[in-house]
Amino acid sequence: MNILVTGGAGYIGSHTCVELLQKGHTVSIVDNLYNSSKEVIARIELIAGKKINFYEVDLLNKEELNKVFDSQDFDLVIHFAGYKAVGESVEKPLEYYHNNMVGIINLCEVMREHNVFKLIFSSSATVYGDPKSVPINEDFPLSTTNPYGSTKLMTEMILSDLAFADERWGIVALRYFNPIGAHKSGLIGETPNGIPNNLTPYIAQIATGQRDFLRVWGNDYETIDGTGVRDYIHVVDLALGHAAAIDYVVENSGIEFVNLGRGQGYSVLEVLHAFEKACGKTLPYQIMERRAGDIAESYASTKKAEDLFQWKALMDIDEMCCDLWNFSLKNPNGIE
Repeated sequence: MNILVTGGAGYIGSHTCVELLQKGHTVSIVDNLYNSSKEVIARIELIAGKKINFYEVDLLNKEELNKVFDSQDFDLVIHFAGYKAVGESVEKPLEYYHNNMVGIINLCEVMREHNVFKLIFSSSATVYGDPKSVPINEDFPLSTTNPYGSTKLMTEMILSDLAFADERWGIVALRYFNPIGAHKSGLIGETPNGIPNNLTPYIAQIATGQRDFLRVWGNDYETIDGTGVRDYIHVVDLALGHAAAIDYVVENSGIEFVNLGRGQGYSVLEVLHAFEKACGKTLPYQIMERRAGDIAESYASTKKAEDLFQWKALMDIDEMCCDLWNFSLKNPNGIE
């Protein structure tokens, strides 16, 4: 198939492009390089041994986006592009709403004008807000706690209305849990700007000497060791989930919401100790007071993904940490 990937130079997008190319699809990327670099494109091509059509285009520029669709006939779009930092979204809500909402509206309008009606959307488990129990099913109540999460939920609402109004649309919204790790080649991985917001990039920077110690926010939760438990999934497993969703979305109309996670939780200290095993050194940490709003456990039910896509995450926390450490060693300053 001929697939357009928005935000394909980003962390999850780049790994997905590799898997799509290796499965024989033709891939084009639209990315404004706001949170990535052109070097990522070259590395995707190096891993896959195939060329990519790259368009340095912002989804807010509808005229340029139209030109991309005029240039070739796409069968399907996978939409990753968007602002994604939770903390920044609280500080800059207007920027997040403008970028993420106008971007998806422009994309869907241009798709419709070019008779492209198959879409896989990069959503998030943030749409579940503070779930009352685990594992989290797709039919749980939805709510958000920050503007970033709200843009994901609002996009899901727009896509639901679109699929209801026009049966030509076939849409899957994939709700990610916590993607970590990197490609086994060490060529692509997560390159956060500034201080990492997520646990494992922060731990990796401690291991490489860029940070002093890990702050563990609370150790008195009712969990295996008192620290918060989350569902971590290898980014390559996540990428394979997108590839697995393609057949379903092509053959069906309407919209489906599907969790992509490992289906089990790992505590903060379990992740830390797995990374210690990967890098061969003890990493310092300090127990802090709980953060307001944090919950004890969050992990997915993955039964729907198994039923619809015949997909299941296979790699465990040790493999996730080994692959991230390999990427960190090869790219101490990220991908430049």
